[in-house]
Amino acid sequence: MTRQASAIDDILAEHAGLEQQLSDPSLHDDPANARRVGKRFAELAPIMSTYTKLNAAREDLAAAQELAQSDPGFAEEVPALQSSVDELDAILTDLLAPRDEHDGDDVVLEVKSGAGGEESALFAADLVRMYLKYCERRGWKATVLGVTESDLGGYKDATVSIKAREAGRDGVWSRLKFEGGVHRVQRVPVTESQGRIHTSAAGVLIYPEPDEINEIAIDDADLRVDVYRSSGKGGQGVNTTDSAVRLTHLPTGIVVTCQNERSQLQNKARAMQVLAARLQAAAKEEAEAEAAAGRAAQIRTVDRSERIRTYNFPENRITDHRIGYKANNLDAVLAGEMESLLDALVEADKQARLEQQ
Repeated sequence: MTRQASAIDDILAEHAGLEQQLSDPSLHDDPANARRVGKRFAELAPIMSTYTKLNAAREDLAAAQELAQSDPGFAEEVPALQSSVDELDAILTDLLAPRDEHDGDDVVLEVKSGAGGEESALFAADLVRMYLKYCERRGWKATVLGVTESDLGGYKDATVSIKAREAGRDGVWSRLKFEGGVHRVQRVPVTESQGRIHTSAAGVLIYPEPDEINEIAIDDADLRVDVYRSSGKGGQGVNTTDSAVRLTHLPTGIVVTCQNERSQLQNKARAMQVLAARLQAAAKEEAEAEAAAGRAAQIRTVDRSERIRTYNFPENRITDHRIGYKANNLDAVLAGEMESLLDALVEADKQARLEQQ
């Protein structure tokens, strides 16, 4: 049995099992489990569709080859049918290639200013706007959970929740998982009076958001909860009540804030989700670091302390140092046109996985 046939057999069995679960009304007594089952069923849909089309194409090809022996007219159809079979087979092979288990997940993204003072905070705000514009182009729902502004309107830090509108095989994580790391900017800061180009940086952290908080064990005794007055620009409820929440996870020192929701209870619940996502990501990174000992880290596990990308404003150039990607369309990228850049990262990651396999 070929590797593809073995993988397909497993997928067929899993798909049949999920289909049976979805037809059972009792599944919806547990909403969290129902979401997990539905999400996995949606992830398998492209594989099942391609497999069905491939089987039909193979049957058509076999019939045409058989009929061509007695009717030369059918022989003319064989090359086109063979091409269709080959194309679908290649697509199925690609769909069955090793994947990141979190590719279908939604994410939490954090941007933090770094070296460079006000200029770094302004650049961090530029990055947040870039991601928000990209999410808008993709039809994703992006929610800014909390922001700490600098004196000039930049962002000292910002936390954004990004969710796909529909569950699927390729979710938000599959596109944005490569963004974690140090982003460097080269430009003339607004605070520079002599027109000199400065270099500063901002850090991006991104991690899958678990469906349920209880997937990650968080002991109340390990938490310090602080409440404070939300800050923002106008609107009812802003600066009037102590609704913003800051969670400090004492064992790890991780701090999460949320001020986007209307009540303290809602902000705490949302902050708990973000904390769970960060703890899950930290546990995964630790496990991967142990597994990666003695071999080069792949693109998907690049050390976040490394500079991953440079945004050169004078030359309108963007460079991703991990894969040698360069393009002179920085203005377009900052406007949310990130597809070419992210496509290159996805392809490099796929090749790395195939080589590892």
